[in-house]
Amino acid sequence: MTAPAVHLWRLLKWGRILARHGALRGIERDRNTPAPVRRLVRLARVGARVPAVPRYADALQAIGPAAIKLGQTLATRPDIVGEAAALDLLRLQDALPPVPFADIRAVMEASFGRPLDELFAQIDEVPIGAASIAQVHRAITTDGRTVAVKVIRPGVIEEFGRAIDTYEWAAAQAEAMGGELARLRPRLVIATFRRWTARELDMRREAASASELAEAMEAEPDFHVPAVDWARTAGRVLTMEWIDGIKLANRDALRAAGHDLPQLARTLVHAFLRQAIADGFFHADLHQGNLFALPGNKIAAIDFGIMGRIDRRARRWLAEILYGLITGNYRRVAEIHFEAQYVPAHHNVAEFATALRAVGEPTRGLPVKDMSIGLMLDSLFSITRDFDMQTQPHLLLLQKTMVMVEGVATALDPDVNLWDTARPVVEEWMRTELGPEAAIADRLVADFKTLAGLPDLVRRIEARFPPPGGAPPTPPLREIEVVRIGGGWRFVAIALLSAAVSVAATLALT
Repeated sequence: MTAPAVHLWRLLKWGRILARHGALRGIERDRNTPAPVRRLVRLARVGARVPAVPRYADALQAIGPAAIKLGQTLATRPDIVGEAAALDLLRLQDALPPVPFADIRAVMEASFGRPLDELFAQIDEVPIGAASIAQVHRAITTDGRTVAVKVIRPGVIEEFGRAIDTYEWAAAQAEAMGGELARLRPRLVIATFRRWTARELDMRREAASASELAEAMEAEPDFHVPAVDWARTAGRVLTMEWIDGIKLANRDALRAAGHDLPQLARTLVHAFLRQAIADGFFHADLHQGNLFALPGNKIAAIDFGIMGRIDRRARRWLAEILYGLITGNYRRVAEIHFEAQYVPAHHNVAEFATALRAVGEPTRGLPVKDMSIGLMLDSLFSITRDFDMQTQPHLLLLQKTMVMVEGVATALDPDVNLWDTARPVVEEWMRTELGPEAAIADRLVADFKTLAGLPDLVRRIEARFPPPGGAPPTPPLREIEVVRIGGGWRFVAIALLSAAVSVAATLALT
């Protein structure tokens, strides 16, 4: 177990780097920052030349891979770091200098337990990409298929383990201080971060996420998920189908190849909404670098380390909230927040409805294409502090991904009508999940489960209360009596003797 002094030393070391980039100014000036945290921040910036404009992303890149990933997590939490910091963190790029191929080969052979020549006919030693956790090499399998091989960099798992231990310790200390820090639930933030990195640090889990998403997206033929080569995948190595496409970030190349950019934008929005709303399992890192255009205006996605999941109940609440904000039914939106226990019961529903009106009214009357789901959610979460709303990480991750998808779509087609594109998926889902048919189906399912459980319930009742004339219930074993002997408590001698005889008999029979 790491000593608190080690955690404090790491925090001060990281704090010095943050201070040199001006990334601690907001924490120091925030009136909600507890005094102990403010003192630690002041100590960290002693003698540092603080720039006028904070550079949060640069600071975390300077600290290292674990900090980069933490920054990407915090980019989804403007309620914690503030709008300006969250926006700056969105530009985090985890590109790092590549590890020598000799080290990568050693990791691969240790993972597979055999020489690479038995699995690959050729591996390009120069990676096509090197990130904070892994780097990717192009290869050809022994059966002639071109694949992408993603390998975890040596030492990364150990480094992340040390960093996350300190993050958890710091989050626990901060949450124990109460007040605003407790409401923001920093321990839950770090727990979410640990789950994300656990998936990214185990290539088998990332492969499973890709496989699950591929099954869910079979109904979307224009959205492709590369196939996993399970025979060449292990804990630290992931092998997938090679995607030979054009990155959506390269619009000039897309036009030169004859792609229909507005169609690509509609395909992306449609596919994401089907993932998030219809299936509840979505790719949560859909930035331009992870998306490729394929022939026929199809889109392929890569990098399945960060995935979001929303259960059916939360999706129903989310759909009703969005629909209520669009139609102006703020009272119903407020009631849903109380039903979902997002807002504590001691607050007033009518007052919360008025606050929601301040969020929804600015968007009403605008052209449909100018209405942004992401910005609407962003405004919604901005009122959380006044009503003691505990943050919901799964919804914040969805919000961040919505904003990301909107950004990519509008870059492809500035005139894309997001609501018209989304309408078929949203209307179908609301009809099947919120309509009368869904209510009847839910009732039938619940009643069937109740009926199916009746035989087991009857058997348990009969076992507890047998019918007249039946065998009497087996009497419970008498508890070992305890008697007072010589001023102290001792087990009765007959119990000890019986145990000794039983042991002796067992030994004699063996």
